[in-house]
Amino acid sequence: MDNSIKNFLSSLNPFKGGGGDSAVGIDIGSSAIKVVEIKKRGGKAVLETYGSISLGSYAEVDVGRVTNLPIEKIVEALKEVLKQSGTTTTSSAFSIPVQSSLIFSISLPSQIKESEISSIIPTEARKYIPVPITEVSLDYFILPKKELSFEETNNPDLPTMLPEKTEVLVVAIQNDAISKFRSIVSQCSLEAGFFEIEIFSSIRANFEHELSLVLLMDFGASSTKLSLVEFGMVKSHHTINRGGADISASIAQSLDIPFPKAEEMKKEYGLFENPVEKSLADIIKVHIDYIFSETNNVLLGYEKKYNRTISKVIFTGGGSLLKGLKEVASNNFRAEIEIGHPFSKVGAPEFLGKVLETTGPEFAVALGLALRKLL
Repeated sequence: MDNSIKNFLSSLNPFKGGGGDSAVGIDIGSSAIKVVEIKKRGGKAVLETYGSISLGSYAEVDVGRVTNLPIEKIVEALKEVLKQSGTTTTSSAFSIPVQSSLIFSISLPSQIKESEISSIIPTEARKYIPVPITEVSLDYFILPKKELSFEETNNPDLPTMLPEKTEVLVVAIQNDAISKFRSIVSQCSLEAGFFEIEIFSSIRANFEHELSLVLLMDFGASSTKLSLVEFGMVKSHHTINRGGADISASIAQSLDIPFPKAEEMKKEYGLFENPVEKSLADIIKVHIDYIFSETNNVLLGYEKKYNRTISKVIFTGGGSLLKGLKEVASNNFRAEIEIGHPFSKVGAPEFLGKVLETTGPEFAVALGLALRKLL
């Protein structure tokens, strides 16, 4: 495998550092761009500034709607948010949307040497990638072996029951997406230290020392991304094509109101009862029930395959701030529910504490990128 590709993409270990004294994490989403600048002071990461800009006006659609902008419009919006937030460094890191990538794991015989894996991956990856292998860039990480339980260790039938395999997590990113981001970096006069698939940045921003199996749910505008994480490593990833913009569109259509008004009502009341519009919570709940139902199918499939159940669910992304979501989730999952607080990982003025706690989930990816660049 071409080493330049491996170096260009992120390592798939979300806790590996990059080095430097200041960094800007840039998360170009489907409905907004988020930026976070942090600096190293006295060996600690300190928040310098952060900002967000909606992409709706650049696409001539309502704020909150999903956009698909040409590069020149993204560049225009990015320059504006960097200016508005007052960032001072050109040292940056960018997230690659999960839609432009494919994440899967492959099992290889344990007798294969580590040095041989890099030449085997492209051949094996062809089975999973629906486009020619020349159209993607590959990165991979060898997953830690599962520790055997006491019962498994003392089972005389173990060799036949559990054949030794080396599990490898593989990421394929479309070359077109990489070219697009290189162009954005160049036109904004930035220096990109690396590009990283958004879920790895999100893990870095939201996780502390969780060792057991945890589900990270990222509620975005266009989709909800599920990552099953154990020992800090992504074991499985799925995307549910339902997000915050779908909920707002459904409210607008059902109540015959403009999209901006629907977005406003969704944020103000969420799943709590609205004294004026009684059906609002029910409209939203239809979508949340669908997302949770799909999530339960993923969890069930993983449990059947690996005999592992989650101990915790961490919510992140702008949609995780929906009022009442945590309460509904508590009835759905047999696990602890937590809303991510990414900004707790950096030093910040005390008076900003409450604001950063409530805005944190939507800045998780941008902060996670900056943390890797800095640490």
